[in-house]
Amino acid sequence: MLVCELGRCSGKLTEIAGKGKTMKPSLNISQAEFKARFDKLLEHLKRKKLSGVVLFDSQYILYYTGFAFIPTERPMAWALNAKGKTALFVPRLEVEHAKANALIDQVDHYLEYPYDPHPMQLFKKTLQSLNMQKNLAADADGYPWIFGYRGPALSELVGGKVEPVKAFVEDQLMIKSPAEINLLRESCKWGHLAHVLLQRYTRVGLTETEVSDRAGSEATRAMLDAIGPLYRGQSPYYAGAIAGYRGQIGRTSAIPHSLANNITFQPGDTLVTGASAPMWGYHSELERTMFIGKPSSEQKRFFEHMVALQDAAFAAMEPGKPCSQVDKAVRAYFKKHELMDHWRHHTGHAIGLRYHEGPFLDAGDSTVMKPGMVFTVEPGLYTPKWGGFRHSDTVLITSDGIEMLTYYPRDLDSLTLPV
Repeated sequence: MLVCELGRCSGKLTEIAGKGKTMKPSLNISQAEFKARFDKLLEHLKRKKLSGVVLFDSQYILYYTGFAFIPTERPMAWALNAKGKTALFVPRLEVEHAKANALIDQVDHYLEYPYDPHPMQLFKKTLQSLNMQKNLAADADGYPWIFGYRGPALSELVGGKVEPVKAFVEDQLMIKSPAEINLLRESCKWGHLAHVLLQRYTRVGLTETEVSDRAGSEATRAMLDAIGPLYRGQSPYYAGAIAGYRGQIGRTSAIPHSLANNITFQPGDTLVTGASAPMWGYHSELERTMFIGKPSSEQKRFFEHMVALQDAAFAAMEPGKPCSQVDKAVRAYFKKHELMDHWRHHTGHAIGLRYHEGPFLDAGDSTVMKPGMVFTVEPGLYTPKWGGFRHSDTVLITSDGIEMLTYYPRDLDSLTLPV
């Protein structure tokens, strides 16, 4: 059962937190690493003979500068010219924030959006100051039309074609450094704690809202007690450690991307969980299938197939092989056991600054797995009668195989809750 299997995670919260209290004060991305990322992008510009690059994506800007912000209708951008000079372009309300947090040379701002002149007309002046009027690259041809934003394309502002740079940036994001992997390990630790508490507090008659809130808030307090001033979430998704069900309770667990609905737990429910903890912008993923009360023979059968599917994925993961190999191995199991009616999605995806990143463990993705890539491995089975069956683990590709970064129990006995 839970206490026997989890061992180190039983007892007081401070005991669950474990070695977190002796952690060295290096739980972040160093300025040297930001500079190394920056230098690679600069080399790309010089190799392509480009005058500079503009990034609008908030995660891309965080990756190169350490500046975390909430994107809204107010356009924001980071610019780097071929000589290595940088500028952040922000609305007035972000000026102090930008100056305090970003590794940049200058902060240019506008008053508000919508406004006259349009903010992007002022951004044109920023580009001119960096000598980036022509022959530049960008992750998008203008600020994305979100939250009601409307504005001119970047190519209109500079009067010429804009070279796409997303593929280069995404290739950099794919390979995690030792510091990034350390943050993901730390994320796994506190996501694990949140999940322990979620499982501990889940009972018939309670709702997913009260159980999830209790587990997340207690895990977050324990995390802050352990690592205190070292902690920064920097996440647009979560404010601290989280664990919950997102509506995947009973028959609605058969909907892989359901939404939380304050559902009350009932005997016999199949439960699909999710847990994580943002760590300087980095996210891990832990998901488990659990049952309230002894599972039926059919619930047990689907659970066993689900574990076997995940094992097939783990066995197919190795450096030098294409991502497609993993999904094909999983689909082969589905077909061999006549389970394709219960298939809904590919085997997994990369994870890091975003909770979904590329490449993907999908039959259509030929990207070669390399040491430093981090994936979720989450093949699932779904049936309207019995619900959803999905474990998800965060897995690192190493030089000679894989390393499981999440370590929560996967067996049926450990995941069966008392009625």
